[in-house]
Amino acid sequence: MWTDLSGALVLLSYYLVVCLVLPTLLKVLAGAPKELVRKIQHVGYSLSVFLLMRLFSAWYMAVLSAFLLVIIAYPALLWLEKKPRYRELFVDRKAKGGELRKQLLLVQASFALLIFFFWGVLGTDWRYLIPVAVMAWGFGDAAAALVGKAFGRRHVISRFIDGPKTYAGTGAMALAAAFALFLTLFLYAGKPWYTSLLLALVVAPVCAVIELFSVRGIDTITVPLSTAFLMLPLLYLLSLFGW
Repeated sequence: MWTDLSGALVLLSYYLVVCLVLPTLLKVLAGAPKELVRKIQHVGYSLSVFLLMRLFSAWYMAVLSAFLLVIIAYPALLWLEKKPRYRELFVDRKAKGGELRKQLLLVQASFALLIFFFWGVLGTDWRYLIPVAVMAWGFGDAAAALVGKAFGRRHVISRFIDGPKTYAGTGAMALAAAFALFLTLFLYAGKPWYTSLLLALVVAPVCAVIELFSVRGIDTITVPLSTAFLMLPLLYLLSLFGW
């Protein structure tokens, strides 16, 4: 129990420093662009999944610790949104606030679903897919937003797409997701380089398409879950060929 309690304290400290204090300092003191601050915060959230994998003795303790942040941060953000300086300190694209609270819920729900299935249901042998899937979303989505806004000129036109999205952003999503998938499979999961490369090349374009058609920020859930569930049969199939 003490191990899990100390793990929860480390996780909360990480969120406080990496996902709150550092982005706020970048915005207020360094004058960093709002989108850059948002995506640094976004990547910081995604990297916390490694702490969830490392610090807790059981899958349900990892889930409880993930939602401990929601219990603490959600009412705090709700209170802060009413303060005059909220928009000076935080990056929230909604006029009345609420985006940070929504993303907080979506990220932790995504983590909880992945942990429940790929650790709780399938067991520890498959839990490496959790950070693999989260890294594809975390770095892929960040690249899509930053590259798309900076260099995107041609927009993808479809009534099924929510908001302005560009070919440049979608291409950046695919490349960044492939890079993240390869490195996480190879370095973290210990898969052979050729298996890691093949899976990255197959799965990353799917990640980009799913992100493209995900509406209202729901890609926080759709991209990591679809990545993990796509990789599961692919890994099983490759294992039949000795890969």
